[in-house]
Amino acid sequence: MQIHLKTLGCRLNEAELETWAQAFQAKGHAITRNVNDAQLVVINSCAVTQDAVKKSKQLIRRVHRDNPQAKLVVSGCYATLNESEAAQLMGVDLIVGNNDKNQLVERTLSELNMDSMPAMSTEPGEVSLFSRGRQRAFVKVQDGCRYRCTFCIVTVARGEERSRSIDEVVAEINALHAQGINEAIITGVHLGGYGSDIGSDLAELVQSILARTEIPRLRMGSLEPWELPDGFFELFKNPRLLPHLHLPLQSGSDSVLRRMARRCKTAEFAELVNRARSAIPHFNVTTDIIVGFPGETEEEWRESVEYIQRIGFGHIHIFSYSPREGTKAAGLPNQISQELKRQRSRELHALAETMKQAFIESNLGTVAPVLWEGQTETLANGELRYFGYTPNYLRVACTVPAERILENLIVPARLDSVAADFVNASLAE
Repeated sequence: MQIHLKTLGCRLNEAELETWAQAFQAKGHAITRNVNDAQLVVINSCAVTQDAVKKSKQLIRRVHRDNPQAKLVVSGCYATLNESEAAQLMGVDLIVGNNDKNQLVERTLSELNMDSMPAMSTEPGEVSLFSRGRQRAFVKVQDGCRYRCTFCIVTVARGEERSRSIDEVVAEINALHAQGINEAIITGVHLGGYGSDIGSDLAELVQSILARTEIPRLRMGSLEPWELPDGFFELFKNPRLLPHLHLPLQSGSDSVLRRMARRCKTAEFAELVNRARSAIPHFNVTTDIIVGFPGETEEEWRESVEYIQRIGFGHIHIFSYSPREGTKAAGLPNQISQELKRQRSRELHALAETMKQAFIESNLGTVAPVLWEGQTETLANGELRYFGYTPNYLRVACTVPAERILENLIVPARLDSVAADFVNASLAE
């Protein structure tokens, strides 16, 4: 059976997609990039914002329209929070909530009468990421969150914290590496809370992965800037742990952070960033900012912008606040007008681009090992342009002769100049 997998939202959703892909392959089925070729489509939906809910519903409808003969399974946060609504969408054959995600493959095959074992069933010979055009693997190590930020619905959708065992994570990364994956990104809803339920912590997990696997590159996904274990930044002295952290700040104003019920003050966040940058040169810190949170005054906005400028980020994901039904923030007074949110968003986008360019320019002239991806462009002269990422997560591109193969190789490159959405580089072998 040909199976097509789609996801919206976070890296955790992507990690779950890969787990399902491996499990379907182990049952003898194949993963296809083309939705029109599939007999089964699985969608991992998102509900982090009202816009994400809208996109999830649109994706479900579009998949059914494009391939009405395929069986359609929907999971993820939208399907969990709006189960009856999702089940009634045209074409949906099965809903699997977040609590049952680890049984999605078995439930799909049995409940949709697809569980006949193919005659030539074998273990998958190639990690399905490659069949989906990916070279880096997201590995889910933790799910759920014990905190309740006032804007967040994901903690409701994902439930209580649950950590995978270190042995299980190590085994998965070793299996991925054996199949050709050279970079793993460990991810979770509350990654910093890893191990709270099993007597461990994030530092022990990372140390174990580095000691018990040989995967060349290990990266951490989005990490809430609190509860980092003692000695955390010492881990980055191992060059296999890549010098990039995405630390969601959400606001540079302490009074806004209090209304958000965030657990990290701006002074504590600044200290974390200083420690990271002191540990490793060119350490890249990226973040999330919510613009126009309820009650955000002009004074708080100016305070936030000035703080963000002082810290300096390699990249900022900017979200204009939108009320999310089921969250405390949706009922807070003094909601901000759409026009003011757009105005503040434009200002922050301009600042973010300036900071991003400054960080890139500080890296020019350096040589970095780049993991080159499968995405290429053929230029007018017949040469190929490859894209890849440095350890500190700068997207780079280099031009090579058509016969040169770089896909999924780690080859050093010199960072030469800034282009529109990447850094021009030249191989430095």
